[in-house]
Amino acid sequence: MRFYILILVLFFQTLGFAQLPEGLVYVKKIIPDLDVELRYYTTNNFVGDTIDGYNSNKLILTKQTAEALKLIQEELQQQNLCLKIYDGYRPQQAVNHFIRWAKKLNDTVNKQQFYPDIKKQFLFKEEYIATRSGHSKGSTLDLTIIDGNTGIPLDMGSAYDFFGHESWVSYEDISKEQKQNRQLLQTVMLKHNFRNYPKEWWHFTLRWEPFPKTYFDFPVE
Repeated sequence: MRFYILILVLFFQTLGFAQLPEGLVYVKKIIPDLDVELRYYTTNNFVGDTIDGYNSNKLILTKQTAEALKLIQEELQQQNLCLKIYDGYRPQQAVNHFIRWAKKLNDTVNKQQFYPDIKKQFLFKEEYIATRSGHSKGSTLDLTIIDGNTGIPLDMGSAYDFFGHESWVSYEDISKEQKQNRQLLQTVMLKHNFRNYPKEWWHFTLRWEPFPKTYFDFPVE
């Protein structure tokens, strides 16, 4: 039996998948057609740089979260829509990178794009950045809905990771279409036992997450 387990481990490693802690999975193994764009693996984020711990564009989540996400993807596909994921499991070392960045008040390369109306020193106070993240527990993710034909994200009224009232779920000064798109995302996620963070329309956590007190720190690779 051990021999066969070793063979499976080596097989997945040849495909670029590392061995994960028990209970976490590479989501593409469960949802092969999922659109994944981990923003912290790129420079297109509020820091303006690749973030520590993101060594690959591979989405990792707890198995329960991935299985719930598969049901959501299948439901949306009936409307010719799909999910697009911007972040999932986030190692603590990435959170530490955010903390170091937040203390460098002169480093504001992407301020106009992501937090134009908030002074950098207030990002902690306004709860846009924290010293611990639910993402590190493996059951929290950031996502949107895209057109199934074009791959273009639906208009949600603000960009992903925009720090401001415009991203709050309760924000009213957006168009009817934008409100409908946000409501669609809220409805389908809540239906499958996810709860939303009210200040970020894209941020959801699986209810009854399996590791509620564990903050993982292995890299995404």
